[in-house]
Amino acid sequence: MRSIWTGSVSFGLINIPIKMFSAVQESTLDMDMLDAKDHANIKFKRVNENTGKEVDFANIVKGYNLEGKYIVLEDSDFEAADAIKTKTIDIESFAFEKEIQSIYYEQPYYLEPDKGAMNAYGLLRDALEASGKVGVTRFVLRNKESLAILKPYKNVIVLNRIRFEQEIRSTAELKLPPMSKKSTKEMDMAEKLIDQLTEKFDISGFKDEYTAKLLDIIKKKAKGKPQKAAPKLKVVHKQSDDLMEMLKASLENKKKKSS
Repeated sequence: MRSIWTGSVSFGLINIPIKMFSAVQESTLDMDMLDAKDHANIKFKRVNENTGKEVDFANIVKGYNLEGKYIVLEDSDFEAADAIKTKTIDIESFAFEKEIQSIYYEQPYYLEPDKGAMNAYGLLRDALEASGKVGVTRFVLRNKESLAILKPYKNVIVLNRIRFEQEIRSTAELKLPPMSKKSTKEMDMAEKLIDQLTEKFDISGFKDEYTAKLLDIIKKKAKGKPQKAAPKLKVVHKQSDDLMEMLKASLENKKKKSS
């Protein structure tokens, strides 16, 4: 793995030099776009809008459109916005992870201690594990301030970037049923169905089956083997209005599968 960011974690008066690595990789197949006529690769170019000529990446700058005029920014301008945060992951507070809704989670990264930081890194990791809490922090990555949490995962500290509140869209425009706290027969039956389907979560039991099937189709197609027709799916827009009957049927169906 190659580090994508270097800096330090600030924990009280303790400064822990770290390297950051992406913790995830896509399981989807890497597809190329081709010309339908001769299967030649489609290439994208950075072109000057006025001249039509291609521009080298080294000659591209970033600019902000302010009232119809572009203000060009340099690296020093980004650093001037908050020079400290560009190299420091500052733990501002600690909180229980359950207090952070899943909608805020964005991207996980592994943190590795840099030279001479093993003891301090291990202390922070083990203290987080013992407390059952996460560190809430802010830092700058790729010229964007990010909110994040630090938490132990196995033997590594994971930095999980989370979204700011203003990045979450309001639900006001959605047409939704009102929330109800009343205990009804349907609600009791729904809770029984949830209990019946509840089991200990094991991530290893979930695989990317779609990608595996697609790769199998690609290999068969490369060998000239005919592909079976895709099954026809019927989308049901309206189900029975009798929720109780559907819940009972669901419970019975689960019992049959279990026996």
